[in-house]
Amino acid sequence: MSWLSLKLAASQDQAEALADALLAAGALSAVIEDRDAGTDAEAPQFGEPGLEDPRAWRRNWLVALLAADTDVPALLRRLGLPAGHEHQVEAVEDQDWVRLTQSQFDPIRISDRLWVVPSWHQPPDPDAVSIALDPGLAFGTGSHPTTRLCLAWLEAHVRGGESLLDYGCGSGILAIAAARLGAAPVLGVDLDPQAVAASRENAQRNGVAASFFLPDALPPGAFDILVANILTNPLRALMPLLSARVRRGGRIVLSGILAEQAQEILDLYRRAFDMVLWRQEDGWACLEGSKR
Repeated sequence: MSWLSLKLAASQDQAEALADALLAAGALSAVIEDRDAGTDAEAPQFGEPGLEDPRAWRRNWLVALLAADTDVPALLRRLGLPAGHEHQVEAVEDQDWVRLTQSQFDPIRISDRLWVVPSWHQPPDPDAVSIALDPGLAFGTGSHPTTRLCLAWLEAHVRGGESLLDYGCGSGILAIAAARLGAAPVLGVDLDPQAVAASRENAQRNGVAASFFLPDALPPGAFDILVANILTNPLRALMPLLSARVRRGGRIVLSGILAEQAQEILDLYRRAFDMVLWRQEDGWACLEGSKR
């Protein structure tokens, strides 16, 4: 079976309403994309807790997947769009979508001895530490710079036997990597029950002893290492809580921070830690500190 891809120009005020109307009219999916992506006018948006939810971009493409026999001109009239409204229509041939999706995720090299490997691939280096992890609903597959930065920090600093807390564990990738590198005990916590469930499943798949909790169930105690790959706004709010979870002389690792926001977070956490910028990648920063 083949499909149609309909691409509509949409203003900031139109985009969400048009997406809802397309889904109500039978579209299989409707995605809002930044029309200026890849240009100097591109405007990244981040849905950080504590801030307003991001709206659509100023200029958008609305991309919908439709049945092949859809009468597109009639659909545009139903949406109330004027004749000549900018749009594009392309045929989309049916494919093995599972194989296509899998082909987009190759093993990710973190260092010579640490890889993240989807289950449909063989580990590239049998002598390296390979984290078996498939893309899923929980955040964190090793493809984002912030995750790679934290993984690289763990690979460079975990010597074995350190207690570790992964705060905002997502898929559990950082906790699992730490456990595979020898940290113990390893705990993770996340606000999202789905993330906790995914982390537990991923830990079991990797054969590691890591425990994952919702915040209210997290056991008390301070750790040798705390890693928090979240976002700048929650890192601001959580500073007292995270500091209390690191023992004196212990290490904190923070990421999910845009490079231009790094100095603010360094200054804030220097109230309790000797903080430095550890590394940057693609406009993202990873900070580390030692608890005084």
